[in-house]
Amino acid sequence: MPTTTLKIPTADGGADAVAASPEGGGRHPGVLLYMDAFGLRPALERMAEELAGHGYYVLVPNVFHRHGPAPVVDLPPHIGNDVRPAVFAGILPLMEAHTPARAEGDAAAYLDFLTARPEVAAGPVAVVGYCMGAALALRTAAAHPGRVAAVAGFHPAALVTDAPDSPHRLVGDMDAEVYFGLAENDMTPEAAEELGRALDAAGVTRSIEVYPGTVHGFTMSDTDAFDASARERHWDRLLPLLARNLTV
Repeated sequence: MPTTTLKIPTADGGADAVAASPEGGGRHPGVLLYMDAFGLRPALERMAEELAGHGYYVLVPNVFHRHGPAPVVDLPPHIGNDVRPAVFAGILPLMEAHTPARAEGDAAAYLDFLTARPEVAAGPVAVVGYCMGAALALRTAAAHPGRVAAVAGFHPAALVTDAPDSPHRLVGDMDAEVYFGLAENDMTPEAAEELGRALDAAGVTRSIEVYPGTVHGFTMSDTDAFDASARERHWDRLLPLLARNLTV
């Protein structure tokens, strides 16, 4: 699928991004894809290209753009368990600096940019996120009801916290269909139940399921967490969700 490198205007400067679009031109439903903590890199670009192959224009911003263009931290070609702690130590300050206020400001900029692209069809978009991106996806949909028709998050992090602005506390006005696919170690059963109750109280159509035998990061092909069958299952859940809520 054709890919392009773009710069998204935000209140804090330009955010570098990659976009993937279907072959043949035309206008297509938009998908905002939020990266995992390891950032915008070839594995995410391949994910966007695969999704674009199903008829979607996919925008993947560098969430850590305030700290420089991607890759913001040095990454090995394969993020094995032996190097994961050292890599994550470099990423943690970036995650901590990406406050909810920054995330919300960026989300508006990303949506404005995505929906203004000439390749993107009119109407609401979908937001998909991996790891920390799942929480960003939920925040985005909650802050922009009517602009987001579907939310999906895989091996999510920080969806349910004790903070007053925890993502699960923000969904009252949300009108998107929601799906979360969890690794076995992502959330306690109690946290998953709390998330489900919050979505139910908001009247949101939702599904939350655990992928047996998986660990956090199972979709990411450049990590030791990768699980090929779980990744296929993730496509089996994501594509029907998009088809139900966006017009290809």
